[in-house]
Amino acid sequence: MTSSLLSEQLPRLPGRPGVYLMKDAHGAILYVGKAINLRNRVRSYFSKGQRLSPKIQQLAAHAAELDFYVTNSEEEALILELNLIKSHHPP
Repeated sequence: MTSSLLSEQLPRLPGRPGVYLMKDAHGAILYVGKAINLRNRVRSYFSKGQRLSPKIQQLAAHAAELDFYVTNSEEEALILELNLIKSHHPP
C-alpha cells in the first residue's frame, strides 16, 4: 500500500457490487474496475502473498486514493464502468 489514505479506505469498502477508481497521488485516475464484491476485489490488489501480474503490481504501487460507487447489481456496475472508462480514458 502506498498511502495511509488508501489503508484507511480499504476497511470501509462494502461487500456489494460496484465500480472502483484507483487514483495516483495527484488525483489522476489510473484504473477503473468493476466488482461483484468491492471489498474482496480491491483488497486482492493489496494483500500480501497474492500472485499478481507485473502490470497489476505496478498499478497497486502507484495507487494512493480510491473512489468507489456501490450499485444494485453486477449489470449496473458493468454499465457504470463502461461509462466511466469512456469519460475518463484511464491509461
